Amino acid sequence: MAENRTLARPYAEAAFGLARDENQLGPWEQAIARLALIAQDPRIQDLVGNPRVGPEQLAQVFFDVAGGLTDAQKNFVRTLIDNERVLVLPEIHELYLRLKHRHERVKQAHVTSAFPLDERTLNQLVAALEPRFKCKLEATVSVDPELIGGVRIAVGDEVIDASVRGKLEIMAAALKT
Repeated sequence: MAENRTLARPYAEAAFGLARDENQLGPWEQAIARLALIAQDPRIQDLVGNPRVGPEQLAQVFFDVAGGLTDAQKNFVRTLIDNERVLVLPEIHELYLRLKHRHERVKQAHVTSAFPLDERTLNQLVAALEPRFKCKLEATVSVDPELIGGVRIAVGDEVIDASVRGKLEIMAAALKT
């Protein structure tokens, strides 16, 4: 939801700022990911809306379930609860990841392959692509047998179609003109 993203943005930016200042981007990302999963649980969502559960009780539930939170992360959770924003934690996590990736110069690569890729092949593909995009790439892989062979790679708005289906489409278009 666009509204939730708007509500989440200042909290994601604040968490990112704290994490960057503490040089703890990874641990903060892991903590926010755990908290986001907790916030998505229907039982937790029922607690959030329950007038019998006070803010400190709700915070303690998050602390107990998430485990291993630093004092700064606990204060972050308390702030979210006090401002009734704890249910936007999934959006906070998504925005935090974008900030972290931008800071670390990491882009997402969506690789679609005709066949499942083993870890070694995927690592070689990513290593070959990183110099082209001048950044570190994190790849997600999906399988689409309709590609016939090869891969299609999307990084941001740039797409590299090295699939057999893509080549056949190019040939068909050339024959028509």
